[in-house]
Amino acid sequence: MKKLLGFLTKGYLKETILSPLFKCIEAVLELFVPIVVADMIDNGISRGDKETVIRSCVLLVCLALAGLAFSITAQYFAAKAAAGFSRTVGNALFRHIQELSYSDLDDMGTSTLMTRMTSDLNQVQTGVNMTLRLLLRSPFIVFGAMIMAFTIDVPSALIFVCTIPVLSVVVFGIMLAGMKLYGKVRGGLDKLLRRTRENLNGSRVIRAFCMEEREISAFRADNDTLTRDQLVSGRISALMNPLTFVLINIAVVILIWQGAIRVEEGLLSQGAVIALYNYMSQILVELIKLASLIITITKAAACGKRIQAVLDGGEGMADGTRTEGDPDAQYAVEFRGADLCYRGASENSLSDISFTAKRGDVIGVIGGTGSGKSSLVSMIPRFYDTTGGEVLIDGVNVKEYSIAALRSKIGVVPQKAVLFKGTIRENMKWRDENAADEDIYRALDIAQAREVADNKTNGLDAEVEQGGRNFSGGQRQRLTIARALVGSPEIVILDDSASALDFATDAALRKALRQFTGTTVFIVSQRTSSIMHADKIIVLDDGHAVGIGTHSELLESCEVYREIYDSQFRKEDKAV
Repeated sequence: MKKLLGFLTKGYLKETILSPLFKCIEAVLELFVPIVVADMIDNGISRGDKETVIRSCVLLVCLALAGLAFSITAQYFAAKAAAGFSRTVGNALFRHIQELSYSDLDDMGTSTLMTRMTSDLNQVQTGVNMTLRLLLRSPFIVFGAMIMAFTIDVPSALIFVCTIPVLSVVVFGIMLAGMKLYGKVRGGLDKLLRRTRENLNGSRVIRAFCMEEREISAFRADNDTLTRDQLVSGRISALMNPLTFVLINIAVVILIWQGAIRVEEGLLSQGAVIALYNYMSQILVELIKLASLIITITKAAACGKRIQAVLDGGEGMADGTRTEGDPDAQYAVEFRGADLCYRGASENSLSDISFTAKRGDVIGVIGGTGSGKSSLVSMIPRFYDTTGGEVLIDGVNVKEYSIAALRSKIGVVPQKAVLFKGTIRENMKWRDENAADEDIYRALDIAQAREVADNKTNGLDAEVEQGGRNFSGGQRQRLTIARALVGSPEIVILDDSASALDFATDAALRKALRQFTGTTVFIVSQRTSSIMHADKIIVLDDGHAVGIGTHSELLESCEVYREIYDSQFRKEDKAV
């Protein structure tokens, strides 16, 4: 939590000090009210002195107005500090998430990060606001009322001394129990949100396999677990008000009983008893506020720890300093005994991968499912770092480049075609925000996506809905390919990104990519037809490169490649 508090004290130190300060000044004014009321009763009402009564009433009104002014000022500073703190933490959290490596994102999970960015952050903002307003004020009133009680009557004040520690044990005991339970509740909420997200994204698959009832049952089980945890947490928190009311009312009964005896003995005035009662009532009101505040703080602290865990989590990637490679380098891309082991895995996903690619080469990557094709190309832009060996671009280890400079050289088209809400033009400018329409149209032509834009009423200004759901799967793939080509990157990676294209469009795309003179293209595909004309083909099997060469060479020397080719071509020829 220290890191989060740093965001508050560094950017909003003035507001963090002034808000509780003004609240404490308001509390001081409130502590004077019972004294004024006691004076009005003893010296005004009991003696029939109207001037004293009027003077006391005017003083009470002035205290109320002054207290209101201080309270509003304190609320302003608290709201400003809480809102600014939430904005600063939200920006830092989002920036940190953007800097996380693929391994970190895999570990944390999307649903968890979404909860941290939204509901957890809102809960922390509320906690900061309430803390600045009440955390010092309520204890100040409680102990101030006890001290003021000693100035009125010491024996009666001893009741306060006995009551306050008992109340503190109750309040803080419930707070400690609630904090642990609320952390468990938030974990259950993460799990429920993850299941909800999976069901919404995979609704068509669920219906295709008639698994609705099973998913409903699983959701109900998770929801019931979350409900039980919330009920336990709520029941413990609900004990706060009844217990504090009982203890305070017992103290009030004892106070009035003892006060009546002392008034009858002439040791205490009626006004003093009323003042003591008012102080006890103030303690009751403040403890009710404090109880509510503690519940809020408990929730905010649990949420703050979860946010802190994200900010502290993730190893990230060490950023290099180089922006350019060696202009005399012989190869555009070179793998030297590269290994890759995913975090938490017991074995390497890729082992001892070695090959070279010259500028302008087209490199095909093929292999069975799970052979490591995507893992291989993910090491080029440093989505994952090698755990052994090295990957070089223009003769320089990719770890020596700054990440921004490295990825500016590379256009990546991932397996899942993702477009963002906006326009086609805005999506096309992701690699180069200054790209002219001519550059965009050139990329669209190469990606065989020109007709997608031309067939829209507004052309490049046509709206793209969230996720590109107003485009077909093939259109999304072609647009994402075009987006990667804008700005003429030195390296283009197509990670099985033409799976939704028909054979004719796929062939036209591969032919057009040859126009990118000097650009090294990596094509990951399940289709032999997509990579058979590549300058070099890398065949992967269970994380090992079992064959490297041209199509004709591999047919002669690589059994794995030959089996893939036969399964797609020669069996069809025999059937014909």
